[in-house]
Amino acid sequence: MGWIYLALFIYFFREFSALKINYNREILNPAQLFIASFMAMILLGTLLLLLPKATHEGISALDALFTATSAVCVTGLIVVDTGTYFTQFGQIIILILIQAGGLGIMTFASYFSYFFRGKSSYEHQIMLKDMTNSDKIGEVFDVLKKIILVTFFIELIGAVFIYFSIDPASITSIGERIFFSIFHTVSGFCNAGFSTLENSIYEAEFKFNYPLQVIIALLFILGGIGFPILFNLYKYSVYYIKNQFLKIQKPQESVYIPWVINLNTRIVLVTSGVLLAVGTVLFYYFEYSNTLAEHSTFGKIVTAFFGAATPRTAGFNSVDMSALNFSTIMIVFLLMWIGASPGSTGGGIKTSTFALATLNFFSIARGKDRLEVFRREISEISVRRAFAIIALSLMVIGTSVFLIASFDSEKTLLSIAFECFSAYSTVGLSLGITDDLTAPSKLVIIATMFIGRVSMLTILIALLRRVKNLNYNYPKEEILMN
Repeated sequence: MGWIYLALFIYFFREFSALKINYNREILNPAQLFIASFMAMILLGTLLLLLPKATHEGISALDALFTATSAVCVTGLIVVDTGTYFTQFGQIIILILIQAGGLGIMTFASYFSYFFRGKSSYEHQIMLKDMTNSDKIGEVFDVLKKIILVTFFIELIGAVFIYFSIDPASITSIGERIFFSIFHTVSGFCNAGFSTLENSIYEAEFKFNYPLQVIIALLFILGGIGFPILFNLYKYSVYYIKNQFLKIQKPQESVYIPWVINLNTRIVLVTSGVLLAVGTVLFYYFEYSNTLAEHSTFGKIVTAFFGAATPRTAGFNSVDMSALNFSTIMIVFLLMWIGASPGSTGGGIKTSTFALATLNFFSIARGKDRLEVFRREISEISVRRAFAIIALSLMVIGTSVFLIASFDSEKTLLSIAFECFSAYSTVGLSLGITDDLTAPSKLVIIATMFIGRVSMLTILIALLRRVKNLNYNYPKEEILMN
């Protein structure tokens, strides 16, 4: 029955996306439209989850709103257990919300609108050019098509591998194994952290299933690395293979093209690699005799790798989060705050932001008046944007911590701060206080998840009127800092 509802939803979505929507860019700018699309999907998801067939015993409006926001914002924080509280129809609704939220509602709606109508306005293409990081306007829908196809291809492969990694004794029904595989591959690639298991991967039948952990980890690493990076790596792979073939068959036709791997890709890959490697080593060291004690040597390595990768906005847990050492929790704090990469399904301040801030520290310390890396100079606007994102993230998280500490004063500051960092970075990890929060605190977490997903900078752009021109310059002066 759930699949019939899914088919009807897809049909409705197709018909809705085929409608011609006209808007005046002077009244509704792309940032406002982007935010409105997330709000609309959250509201629709809330209404669907309130349907009698979505849950076994009904759900309150606040909990439905919390779940819908967590799904659309691909966070993974839950106030009710996904596997037992929701029916299969309700779980399918959550699955659709995760997929739509992970890729971005505008990506879905814009692509399907073009696909079914066969055209789009010039202004619409300009807006999508910025959203999809396309170099040319003509490439916008080509990029959108690639995003959709790559996503579904990776999720299909992931679902197949997950299916064969499951012990039939754990899930006896073939239909349930298929749904489990589809749900977790979508949740994994979209960095959502939702699971139909009560204790996520820490469930007794799955915490020693190391192939499953590796597959899910690879899915959310691919989803969190960003589509621009994946496309750039694919471009380099094609270039490298083609050039190697030409060197053997037709040496005179081989051509060297510099910087096929662009600066953004290099920064993201190096930063992600360092964070993953350092995080794994530290997690292994601090948890060796604690949460990793029950695992074999190979199991310790896999679980440490999973534990270091999942705070980067994935939200799955294969260990008891409440049993982690304080030093490990501090590492998780940092990894959650940094998050995934730009243009990805994940949240956080992003790896490139953290990299630029770190490089800027050393640049200033060495007396440089500009930021350089890989023999390239970083634009000033990129550095300014990075520090704006960092400052705004700390302001939002700090405000959330203050409000929840006021509403739920009996909760420890550590658990509250962990919850707020997790919500803002759309991670989904928790120290076990989510379902015990009062209604005002749940509303704060909902707002924090939403702000973290669309970014505070996007909200400011949506609220503030954009300056038309800056055809003047004031005299420059140095400000005393320290």
